[in-house]
Amino acid sequence: MKTPFYDIHKSLGAKMLSFHGWEMPLQYSGIVDEHINTRTNVGLFDVSHMGRFEIKGFNAYDCLQTLVTNDISKLNDHQALYSPICHNNGGIIDDLLVYMINREKFLVVVNASNREKDLEWVVKHSKSAVVENISDKTALLALQGPLAKKVLDKTIVDVNLDQLKPFDIAITNIFGIECMISRTGYTGEDGFEIFFDSNEIDIWDKLIQSGSRFNIKPAGLGARDTLRLEAGLMLYGNDINENITPLEVPLKWTVKFDKEEFIGKEALLTQQINRKLVGFEVLEKRIARHGNEVLMYGEKVGFVTSGSFSPTMKKSIGFCFVPLHVSANQLIEINIAGKLYKAKVSSTRFYRRK
Repeated sequence: MKTPFYDIHKSLGAKMLSFHGWEMPLQYSGIVDEHINTRTNVGLFDVSHMGRFEIKGFNAYDCLQTLVTNDISKLNDHQALYSPICHNNGGIIDDLLVYMINREKFLVVVNASNREKDLEWVVKHSKSAVVENISDKTALLALQGPLAKKVLDKTIVDVNLDQLKPFDIAITNIFGIECMISRTGYTGEDGFEIFFDSNEIDIWDKLIQSGSRFNIKPAGLGARDTLRLEAGLMLYGNDINENITPLEVPLKWTVKFDKEEFIGKEALLTQQINRKLVGFEVLEKRIARHGNEVLMYGEKVGFVTSGSFSPTMKKSIGFCFVPLHVSANQLIEINIAGKLYKAKVSSTRFYRRK
């Protein structure tokens, strides 16, 4: 499968890879270069492979309030929130963003790998709300970095971006194209995600032109992964899945037990937690990867879920599961290619923007 921007990526010389069936750019100028440019200037990401569902009608609110563990009653019109959706046993089906246009119209953005599964689950629990998969009708770009606002300021006249807070939404025009923008992203930086008709691919080139004075660069999935890891953001399929609950990873804040009801509530209320997801820093020059064993005192105690070199901190970092008693700065060992390397336990949040 290809996003509307496939030919643009090829023309820019992007190194492509297959990602859950999608032909996506891994990198253009290089992962480290794109990562650092997003941290210091602004990066443009094609994230049109993500799934987009519209949920409309009288029961749209009740449908979503039952599906997500978070509480959409906290939302006003034109606001978004992050939440897992869970099975009855508390296992995470997916993590997603819910955008509330109004009480009878919502947009949900889900992971590319879970499009079909999520759509089936949402329809099953729709409470007669109208659910439409608008993924192919729409495109989605992410403009991320400390200068992202300056790029958009040049293109938007009817929205004061200073008043658009994180997770706020605005309906506007960019280059005469009707768009929905949200102050959201997956990099740990300030930034915006831009939704628009999938035929309007000229918006990519126009954003690149508008952002040229701010050193805008296209960025691929490689930089997206290292950026989200530094920011402590989890990746579905690596750090969370249907065998992991939100209480075992740093997502307890998204589980609102004071809500009347949501799918998985009973299981989560009674779950006996015996592991947790933590960050780690490898103390030697090796990179740990997904699936590497984690040991303490010669005994296997967990496994690595994500690992990479951090371009910002210039060291090897990652996430892993360990027993509950393990604390920050405690030493662990990670089995990388049959050899044990020392690592230090940390928070999952390695980077915070100033």
